Amino acid sequence: MVELCGVSKHYGQAVALHTTSLTVPRGKTSVVIGPSGCGKSTLLRITVGLVTPTHGTVLFDGDLLTPANMQSIRLRIGYVTQHGGLFPHMTARANVTLMARHLRWDDDRIQARLEVLASLVHLPAACLERYPLRLSGGECQRVSIMRALFLDPGMLLMDEPLGALDPMIRYGLQEELRSICRELGKTVMLVTHDMAEAAFFGDSITLMRAGTVVQTGTIQDLVHRPASEFVQSFMRAQRGLHEWT
Repeated sequence: MVELCGVSKHYGQAVALHTTSLTVPRGKTSVVIGPSGCGKSTLLRITVGLVTPTHGTVLFDGDLLTPANMQSIRLRIGYVTQHGGLFPHMTARANVTLMARHLRWDDDRIQARLEVLASLVHLPAACLERYPLRLSGGECQRVSIMRALFLDPGMLLMDEPLGALDPMIRYGLQEELRSICRELGKTVMLVTHDMAEAAFFGDSITLMRAGTVVQTGTIQDLVHRPASEFVQSFMRAQRGLHEWT
């Protein structure tokens, strides 16, 4: 679905991402994980065109990402951020339907899609009329997921989508979000700092360090066949992985 071919990102003399090539398989969930500042969010933002790589190219579904087609390709990608990224002056309904209205969908089509997605993410109808400040953290993330799915994109990019939630709410949303992704057959690229979450979601996991990919594989690969001492140390520092290994 996505091919990152020799991409890198420099900010002056600082290197946020060293030369990196990565493939995101269609219909699978690929997780990117690593310490803070390792370049994982930069990698995600390059994929969606929010950051232009200093070097290299991005292919989305076989099409080269360029300034000329960036807007049309973005309509085929849903993007969920850590804190939801909802506009505070708009109701949940207005946030979710923003792009559909911009694209001049008719009211019946919008309402039908809204009902399908509200049911999918288990969001009560009353929440759609509230502003983000009157929603809980879990409700805001459900709204954000609805917005990302509204145009039925082929791919979802998620940057720490559940990282700001308390453990109980996070646990429930993890279960629902994985079920949604599998039910819809979406290609997913997920950034997280939590290896247990990576193991729960990921068909493959890419571990990064200091702007460089150090290993890509399954959770079993990273635990039992670490590619370096850093991978071994990183995995040893994790907790709650016994279920996956």
